[in-house]
Amino acid sequence: MKIEFVGAARTVTGSSYIVKNNDFTVMIDCGMFQGNRELRERNQLDLIYAPQEIDALLVTHAHIDHSGLIPKLVKEGFTGKIFATKATCDLLRIMLPDSAHIQEMDAEFVNRRNRKLGRPPVEPLYTEPDALKSLEYIHPVKYGDDFEVTKGVRAVFRDAGHILGSSFIELSVTENGKTKKIVFSGDLGPKDQAIIRNAENFTGADYLLIESTYGNRLHKSKPDTYEEFKQIIHDAYNRKGNIVIPSFAVERTQEIIYTLAQLFRSGDIPKIPTYIDSPLAISATEIFRENSECFDDDTRKILESGGSPLDFPNLHLTRTTAESKDLTKTARGSIIISASGMCTAGRIKYHLQSNLYKPDSSIVFVGYQAEGTLGRKLVDGAKVVRVYGEDVAVNAKIHTLGGFSGHADRDRLLEWMGTGDNPDMKVFVVHGEHESSENLASLIREKYSFTTIVPTWGEIVDLDTFELSKAEYGEPLVEHTDLKEHGDAAIKEIETLMQEYISKYKKVSKESPMVKSEEIKSNLDDLKQMITMLKDEIS
Repeated sequence: MKIEFVGAARTVTGSSYIVKNNDFTVMIDCGMFQGNRELRERNQLDLIYAPQEIDALLVTHAHIDHSGLIPKLVKEGFTGKIFATKATCDLLRIMLPDSAHIQEMDAEFVNRRNRKLGRPPVEPLYTEPDALKSLEYIHPVKYGDDFEVTKGVRAVFRDAGHILGSSFIELSVTENGKTKKIVFSGDLGPKDQAIIRNAENFTGADYLLIESTYGNRLHKSKPDTYEEFKQIIHDAYNRKGNIVIPSFAVERTQEIIYTLAQLFRSGDIPKIPTYIDSPLAISATEIFRENSECFDDDTRKILESGGSPLDFPNLHLTRTTAESKDLTKTARGSIIISASGMCTAGRIKYHLQSNLYKPDSSIVFVGYQAEGTLGRKLVDGAKVVRVYGEDVAVNAKIHTLGGFSGHADRDRLLEWMGTGDNPDMKVFVVHGEHESSENLASLIREKYSFTTIVPTWGEIVDLDTFELSKAEYGEPLVEHTDLKEHGDAAIKEIETLMQEYISKYKKVSKESPMVKSEEIKSNLDDLKQMITMLKDEIS
């Protein structure tokens, strides 16, 4: 039996693993790569296996970095069952079509540029019909139910305490009369997160794949986090500035709403107008209300007393694009919660464009920011960032509230894996940037003496012999040893062409300022955006 690390190896994105032998091929998660260009390009690659040969797919939870390539998998021939918890299935029904819309919009932008450059059009990674088609294969499973995945393979979903419906998966594989258990942590949640229950424990695993997003860091305590959040709100309120919260549409948004509701009701903060400006987050909040069986005891008590844990009088839902645009112009002294959480797409970018340059505004990050994202640049202290092709000065106050993270921190990860109850367990540290994964692996060896490996992307491990091999995904990257020679010549030609263009522009604008003015303005905007995009990608 072998396990292949298709994604989330020394990175926090693109989660996907394949367990296989001569009789079956089972995939765990099918996540989209997000972040810098090198990672995003992995989404376009064809894997070495044929999707139609995969017997089944199990999904730990609905976040796009764990589920976002499902439509592509189905588009390329997968016809097996997709197993997930009921709440995860409900969320996939809104998140995958939303992801498809983003793919279509991205392709439309690129094609508009390509047409002007005489280049062939590109196809979106997948379309909304592809996403809707993939939903036909999902099968909801209850927490704790033992079910057959395919012949010789059984599985159980356990609560991972990360987001609504999130799970870690216990996979039992029988070969030659012997059964081995592999546990996939998915994304493990911290203790005492709002709304949802704590993660369950596991026992008896022979192999464990554990995430390491925060494998080298500790979170602030919840009381300290809430106190800091209150101070941020009071400070912004006194300065009459906006508080912009980039937030993942699922879980982080709902936890922020829950926390604000508690603070408003207790009188700890003034009743500031609060907006959820994300159709996906609004739909996800409705799904939360429909899956109260996943709630913790505190949230259930609020429901039983007739209260609403996800609502308060000064909460406004911004559904339409027109409402969103109006909000960016008129919001004063407001709290704006918008997606995406890493500021890679969505309406949040417009709110950042409108607020980053204002000294009285505050930007509050409540989730992990991956390498290469706009959110990471802001958290790392960038003084100027590029938003929709324009340089924006960062004068707003930037805050990071790690206590709101939906991921377990270093100590919680170590505590949780200690419940495995098998001194011979083999551990694979995944879903973390290189330093974080290596740090956690070292601590695991020190604390538990487990055999521990930090796999690389595309690595295949034989679980019987621990022999390693490497998968080859797509076409290998070509190393251009003549880059300087080619680049210098190209730059010289570009400079000549630009000078010719500028001369013609000046002549036309002086002699016939109204001739094709709209077309020229559009071309200039496209040219500026393309150069900006290329500049950002080469850095």
